[in-house]
Amino acid sequence: MPYFDSASAAPLHPVARQALQASLDEGWADPARLYREGRRARLLLDAAREAAAEAVGCRADELVFTPSGTLAVHTGVAGALAGRRRVGGHLVLSAVEHSSVLHAAAAHAAAGGTVTEVAVDRLGAVTAAGYRAALGASTALACLQTANHEVGTVQPVAEVAEVCAEAGVPLLVDAAQSLGWGPVEGGWSVLAASAHKWGGPPGVGLLAVRKGVRFAPRHPADERESGRSPGFANLPAIVAAAASLRAVRAEAEAEAARLRVLVDRIRRRVVRLVPDVEVVGDADRRLPHLVTFSCLYVDGESLLHELDRAGFSVSSGSSCTSSTLTPSHVLRAMGVLSEGNVRVSLPPGTTAEEVNAFLEVLPGAVAGVRERLGAGGEAPAAPEADSLELDALGLRCPQPVIELARAVGRVPVGGTVTVVSDDEVARLDVPAWCAMRGHAYLGEAARPAGTAYTVRRLH
Repeated sequence: MPYFDSASAAPLHPVARQALQASLDEGWADPARLYREGRRARLLLDAAREAAAEAVGCRADELVFTPSGTLAVHTGVAGALAGRRRVGGHLVLSAVEHSSVLHAAAAHAAAGGTVTEVAVDRLGAVTAAGYRAALGASTALACLQTANHEVGTVQPVAEVAEVCAEAGVPLLVDAAQSLGWGPVEGGWSVLAASAHKWGGPPGVGLLAVRKGVRFAPRHPADERESGRSPGFANLPAIVAAAASLRAVRAEAEAEAARLRVLVDRIRRRVVRLVPDVEVVGDADRRLPHLVTFSCLYVDGESLLHELDRAGFSVSSGSSCTSSTLTPSHVLRAMGVLSEGNVRVSLPPGTTAEEVNAFLEVLPGAVAGVRERLGAGGEAPAAPEADSLELDALGLRCPQPVIELARAVGRVPVGGTVTVVSDDEVARLDVPAWCAMRGHAYLGEAARPAGTAYTVRRLH
């Protein structure tokens, strides 16, 4: 069964498995102790730190291991902000950061700090100018992911780091999605990553803090991991994480070139095989193994279930796969379609035959979901009135857009259709539908129940 969700968790690398099994026998003792077993464990920990630091591109004494990538992010954000609290309490981050960064920012705001989100373009990328405009005299920290976890767009980290350096503001980079493919370029100050993203075991994060960066851990410190990650370390998992990082880096150039060809095939063929599809993210500045596309008139959760039944494991940023019934914050920030969203992230070793099989299954899966939802695109009909209003209250994605598509033929060219919906997804998907189908989106207006979205028919 092809597994196409390595952006969530990559399969355990064979080197990680070997290192984990070996270190379970050799690395069980306390590396802080001076007896033989402790010294042996300490040697393993030091070697793992050296290997990880080499891959990150920092000094070994700048890097610590944490119990997860999320904790690395939270510790990094809180520690850097606390270290510069005399400067101010202003935090700058992109609108498409991973939820771990957003949660850290929310905690900072709840404690009285201020947060500025830098907007992205339709491809999901920030600009250095956007960060320059957001930085101020009270800015204590800026955050930027190296590559987006939902659409794969690679961010201009080096350019943003230069802008931050000019302003005297440290830059924290979330390198979870990219570190397995190569080191992070530019003058970053703090880096966080997670081993299970590159084929290491879960439960190991990396936190690197450059010398000279003011940093004050916000939890009770002990003598372990420079006081930045207290508690007894999971040494076998750390050894496996470092060994697998070194291994995937050795394979990265060749594997990236091979997977990029397969992803390009998906990007090209999905729009030919499936009607009304939008491939999102940057086609060039992107991770080599990841592609995301959205399908009009499709319930994302149903589509994922169909693909799972066909033997393909993929994921989605669509709101329909979430209990919150709100669009993915990444897709919302980009202003792209969120309906029927599918993220395909190929693990190392994926074959052309597996990708071809996925492309053979996908059109039927999408068509099946659309048929069950009663979606057939814009239905031809004789115009009934110059304007229509549709009550879509209580209908969830993608039904409001399906109702809009059915009704647009019932007004003449130049006529308007207004959809009243209480589903937050409509705010994103109605304008996206207009862009894809060539109609004009006239805007929204609040109603006592829900929001009215108005569209002008252009053809």
